[in-house]
Amino acid sequence: MSAIEKYRTRAAAVGSLVCVGLDAEAAKIPARFGGDVAAFNRWIIDQTAPYVSAYKPNMAFYEARGVEGWRDLTDTIQYLRRRYPDIMTICDAKRGDLDSTSRHYATAIFDTLGFDSVTMHHYLGKDSMAPFLSRKEKGCIILCRTSNPDAHEIQDLQVNGEPLWAYIARKAADEWNENQNVMLVVGATYPEEMRQIRAITGDTIPMLVPGIGAQGGAVEAVIEAGLDHSGGGLIISASRSVIYADDPAAAARELRNQINDARQKFAGKA
Repeated sequence: MSAIEKYRTRAAAVGSLVCVGLDAEAAKIPARFGGDVAAFNRWIIDQTAPYVSAYKPNMAFYEARGVEGWRDLTDTIQYLRRRYPDIMTICDAKRGDLDSTSRHYATAIFDTLGFDSVTMHHYLGKDSMAPFLSRKEKGCIILCRTSNPDAHEIQDLQVNGEPLWAYIARKAADEWNENQNVMLVVGATYPEEMRQIRAITGDTIPMLVPGIGAQGGAVEAVIEAGLDHSGGGLIISASRSVIYADDPAAAARELRNQINDARQKFAGKA
């Protein structure tokens, strides 16, 4: 089963498009964990798993703590693979480099760590992504329209008469998705661009959607703009609003319910 098939199967089974970002900082987790991020992650996973179809650790939160952080990341992924093998894992690493270096990145993320998918950038062109794209069973989540305020500085530049983000969406759909394993990062803070990206890619390319909650993205706007004809096609990510909530299970359940209410409202309008 490919990463995309794994996500779609899980999303259908639990009725959820929610992805939880496992981006904990040791200083911010409850005192009872004694700064043990891996233990905190396991607790968050157990609390939220009934309402979740993907988990997404951001590598920065682990790399910043050196060997200890790598141990926590490895422990977390092994726990997910052992206890929740049907939930897709996303390595939020935004990788992309020369071909030989990318091959090592792909080995580290897919084989050594065991992730199902990875976020990546396209700046070096297709050959830099080839070691990832060639892995048919793995997901390649390419940056397209990011959620940060200054995304326009680069992503709105015109290429062949259209914004760069639209050009990237077209390249992804027409040239990079030979193995049907491409997804795109499209921020919740840009729903109109998301609408246009969905029109370019059709139903073949799911979107990872950061920016809900703390960054100001609105669930209903995202669903209206990005839903595909099957009522899915979105991986809606939330991190701080879930993992630091007093009741993470309730926070994940509430986000799932908000998404599903909007899905019902806009069903058939994609």
